[in-house]
Amino acid sequence: MGAVPVSAPPAGAPRFDLPEIDAFTRPYWDAAAQGQLLIRRCTDCGQAHHYPREFCPRCWSENVVWERASGRATLYTWSVVHRNDLPPFGARVPYTAAVVELAEGPRMMTELVGHAGLDRSVGMDLRTDMDLRVGMDLRTDMDLRVGMDLRTDMDLRVGMDLRVDFRAAHEGAPAIPVFRPAS
Repeated sequence: MGAVPVSAPPAGAPRFDLPEIDAFTRPYWDAAAQGQLLIRRCTDCGQAHHYPREFCPRCWSENVVWERASGRATLYTWSVVHRNDLPPFGARVPYTAAVVELAEGPRMMTELVGHAGLDRSVGMDLRTDMDLRVGMDLRTDMDLRVGMDLRTDMDLRVGMDLRVDFRAAHEGAPAIPVFRPAS
């Protein structure tokens, strides 16, 4: 299996990585441009939430305010994306999509950056050991030729500490929050 060539999207093609900024979300994107992550907090029940909404998803109150988040989070889950047909994501593969749990409580979808799992190549030779225990000890060694290195994600673990960072797709584009390992 060889590397899958990825071409840049044609000029003027729709982009699926840029938010539609409106009057309500403008404070969020303005803060992101300054390197700050905002969340919403309900003043009635005290619950924080993310993505920004004009009401509390817990108690339905409309008494919600913007609050600056600490930028700290822990990894809840992740998946390495090797194929994506939506422009411009196809040019970014492989990348690590994740759900993180913010220190303030809400979970948010993001991309993980700055971890060793980013060094992958399609078609590399791999070897894995599988230990299956269903009433017996079965040890199987197999040679695999797949599009990912099973060892590269070992630096990621559920619950690991993360810090927010911001990335703009291009000059003038909104800054998008991404997370990286804290250490």
